[in-house]
Amino acid sequence: MFNLKRVTAVVEEFDRAADKFFEDHLRGRPGLDRLMYAASAAADHGAVWAAMAGAEGLLRGTGRRPALRAATALAAESVLVNGLVKLAFRRQRPLPFEPHPLPLRIPLTSSFPSGHASSAFFAAALLRGRRTWPLYYGLAVIVASSRVYVRIHHASDVVGGALVGAALGEVARRVYPVWEHKGSSGRRARPS
Repeated sequence: MFNLKRVTAVVEEFDRAADKFFEDHLRGRPGLDRLMYAASAAADHGAVWAAMAGAEGLLRGTGRRPALRAATALAAESVLVNGLVKLAFRRQRPLPFEPHPLPLRIPLTSSFPSGHASSAFFAAALLRGRRTWPLYYGLAVIVASSRVYVRIHHASDVVGGALVGAALGEVARRVYPVWEHKGSSGRRARPS
């Protein structure tokens, strides 16, 4: 039988252990501080993902259309996750122990799930290609983990956001592919 108190206790223990790991092994290193704060800021409002789609579209010779399709899909994902899903949970964000060492935008929305993690893994699933998937998923991991690093999210918020984003990204990839193009026969070519 489902025991909400037990699940809550397990999640809280996971969050404490993850935060302790970040505190003991990662936070407070100037180079890592710059990377994580920059990754967190660059992913605000999903702009980095639309820019990456545009850049890859130029490299692929598909023009601006992929960037527009990616921006549309990312906006829909953001409305769903940051609007509807977060309203259902209303989880409080972690309280920082000390001031942040670098500038950081503090969101006003609920903590669960992480919108940055969701959009990062959504974009990775939506944009990945045969050769580019390590780039997109690697960047998604950095952005998602940056949210725990900068103490804006609990680790469970990030895991939840990554799972939601990856699932929505796979659906969007099939329903609304960014790299869709028509072959010479006029039929759709498979997205890469």
